[in-house]
Amino acid sequence: MNAQQSGGFFVGWGTLSLINAGLAQSKGRSGLNWWLLSLLLGPVATLLIVAMDPLGRRAD
Repeated sequence: MNAQQSGGFFVGWGTLSLINAGLAQSKGRSGLNWWLLSLLLGPVATLLIVAMDPLGRRAD
C-alpha cells in the first residue's frame, strides 16, 4: 500500500466515525463516545449503532 492509498483509507475511516457519531446522536446516545469508539472499531461500531434500540423508548 502506497502513501496515497493509506491516506484514502484514513480519510474513509475518519468519515465513517463522523457518520457513526451522527447516527448515535440520532438514537439518543453520546456522539463523542461513539465517535471515539468508531475510531477503534470502524464498521463494527456502525453495526452496533444500527442494531441497538434508541434510548428513551421502551420495548414493552
